[in-house]
Amino acid sequence: MNVLFTISLMVYFAATLLCFAGTAFRKDGVKKAALLVLLIAVAAHIIYIVWRGIAAHRLPLANQFEFATMFALMVAIFTLVLYYRNRTRMEWLLVFGTPLAFLLQSYAALQPKEITELMPALKSAWFGLHIGSAALSYSAFALAAAVSLRYLIVEKKTDEKHLTQMDYLSYRLISFGFLMLSIVIFSGCIWAEQAWSTFWSWDPKETWALITWIVYAIYLHQRLRLKWRGRKMALLACVSFVLVIFTFVGVNTLMSGLHSYK
Repeated sequence: MNVLFTISLMVYFAATLLCFAGTAFRKDGVKKAALLVLLIAVAAHIIYIVWRGIAAHRLPLANQFEFATMFALMVAIFTLVLYYRNRTRMEWLLVFGTPLAFLLQSYAALQPKEITELMPALKSAWFGLHIGSAALSYSAFALAAAVSLRYLIVEKKTDEKHLTQMDYLSYRLISFGFLMLSIVIFSGCIWAEQAWSTFWSWDPKETWALITWIVYAIYLHQRLRLKWRGRKMALLACVSFVLVIFTFVGVNTLMSGLHSYK
């Protein structure tokens, strides 16, 4: 099983190199090879996660390693789905989504990979909904930040139509991520009341998830009510994602609480 994980990591790396090479040298054959290799990486990754779930007799989302590798898979799948929806306009997304999936899988590789038993508090029907929604939310925010970063890079080099498309795509991804994060918070409140007899305990993970939710709510408010567009929204999407990374990595590393896990 660990060999399969390593294979998926290496294939993600190969896909990343091919994406960069195909874009840098403008070789269509290399770009097609990059897409094929990325599909192979995703297939190997899915098989690994399914295998691990079967071996653990539960959803493989119980620790930092499992969440990180699921996060990477969701980013890769989001990238492929968006690419196949409009290949001619989304080809550039592979250059951003593929290395992002590789980096997340690399982070997962640094975490302990042992299969552990669920803590009693985690043995709940809310487990899959709460943590699965978090993986979807983080993945959507990650790709929104990637799209926004590209917007900032090519802002002065591309036409207004293409910029508008990227701006709208980032907004749609953040809207979906915000919905999923809302589900994370509300399901977490109900679960916490059942497990610890309190809806909210101001645990560090809860607090930073709420801060992240508020920041993305501000993003949506600025867009929908004040009609912000373009560069300001791209910058806000990138800055907001820093909070996602801190909630994902920093809180678990630097702070202890009810949500601390390895």
